[in-house]
Amino acid sequence: MADVNVVQLIDASESGSAQAREGLFATLYDELHRLAQRELRRNPAATLSATTLLHETFLNVAQRESAAFTDRARFMAYAARAMRGLVIDYLRNRNAQKRGGQFEITSVATDLDNAADDRELLRISDALNELSKVEPSLAEIVDLKFFCGFTFAEIAAMKEISERTVQRQWEKARIYLHRTIRSDLKI
Repeated sequence: MADVNVVQLIDASESGSAQAREGLFATLYDELHRLAQRELRRNPAATLSATTLLHETFLNVAQRESAAFTDRARFMAYAARAMRGLVIDYLRNRNAQKRGGQFEITSVATDLDNAADDRELLRISDALNELSKVEPSLAEIVDLKFFCGFTFAEIAAMKEISERTVQRQWEKARIYLHRTIRSDLKI
């Protein structure tokens, strides 16, 4: 895949071209599908298919008006964030329904591990959202490394910085997230 073509599609997409936006997704479809599969493997409680998650992400990106994609890394980070948000929304909705959201009588859930995993995922998501407000570049590194699965070398190439800088930013983000999550547990 030629990054030049992706950049041109991103530029055209930013200019409002729906055709360019569709072309961008078509060009990155396989990579985005792998990203969706990875996200769903991390969250086995989400019973969505990777294709459904990818298409929901496309709708999310198609409807957005604010975030600018200056390069492939920002686009992939945004897609990863959108996928994570969709999975979290799905899990919140499912948990709300389990707890009477539809006012149906259901059997008592005995699957406590999934509930704990869901709460942990929500804490991680909240901490990452907080990090994106404080240090957006660090949140982007987390999205690219953890959620997209890119290596430090790939991230460095995408962002045109040294691999060591990416590693330092990753460590800084991990420390921030760890402290934020740990402090949430004490409350």
